[in-house]
Amino acid sequence: MKAKIHVTLKNGVLDPQGSAIKKSLENLGLNDFNKISQGKYFEIELNSKDKDQATKSVDQACSKLLANTVIENYKFEIIEN
Repeated sequence: MKAKIHVTLKNGVLDPQGSAIKKSLENLGLNDFNKISQGKYFEIELNSKDKDQATKSVDQACSKLLANTVIENYKFEIIEN
């Protein structure tokens, strides 16, 4: 099984990296963007063959390490090979 995880900043959290990316694109003449938000993406190969157990493990990994749940949201999907 594989987990695909997206971690993004919660609404209202300052995103200086996203702002810097937007400014850099503007400096390149690319002005079509209103707002850019940066985030994190993970792909994890799982040992578990049980989808419910895999879901629990990935949720724990996200809430305990991969995402700072004070300022970040996460979502994931489990894909069976």
